Amino acid sequence: MTVAAVILAASETSALADADGTPAVRRIADTAWAGGATPVVVCVHDPKGRASAALATSEVTIVEPVAAARGPAAQIANGIESALWLVGRTSAALVWPARQVWADAETITTLIAGHGERPDAVVVPAYGGIAGFPLLVPVAALPAVRALTPDRMPADLHTELAAAGWEVVLLETGDPGVAYDIGTARTALPAFDGPPQPLDEQDRDWGAALGNLADDEPVTGAGTMPAGSQAAAGRQ
Repeated sequence: MTVAAVILAASETSALADADGTPAVRRIADTAWAGGATPVVVCVHDPKGRASAALATSEVTIVEPVAAARGPAAQIANGIESALWLVGRTSAALVWPARQVWADAETITTLIAGHGERPDAVVVPAYGGIAGFPLLVPVAALPAVRALTPDRMPADLHTELAAAGWEVVLLETGDPGVAYDIGTARTALPAFDGPPQPLDEQDRDWGAALGNLADDEPVTGAGTMPAGSQAAAGRQ
């Protein structure tokens, strides 16, 4: 089971927004990786290379977004297709708008656990009943995502997939970062309650192998997706 992270930045400005001293996309990418998501894909137009610089030494691939006129759903599909091009066995993707900077790595592990327990469900993280992000979407739902009209926004995604017949599970995470975005200062967030115990009560070790790496292990840094490759892979 492999769960990708698809980070969506509408602009260079949103990608590089200050998140408590760290560029938004860098904070999210590090959280996704620490929580066990792989591959980590950042969808952003980066003509000046500033997003790439912010992501230096991180385990991410930068993907050129599709035309804005095609709408958010096409951007999401583009990111999922990119993840599939990178790792063919990817079974789900965390759809993650760049404004949602405060989610905790433990929450990512909890969402991945939820996917393991219900692999055909859309898993929506919540805090106090407020649905948020990142939203976990099974790769099998990609055709339904592609079919959405350009006016559908990321916040509509789980309701649209439910209407298309997909099971949607609201998962209380205890993490205010899933419900509050960059518009709320980190110091102003409500208390973190901690994730619930997974239903199957098994120990989780996603990303544990990272702890076995030598301290002098070479860093790889951000890569760039070859143009058009992700679309071809996603439609196989």
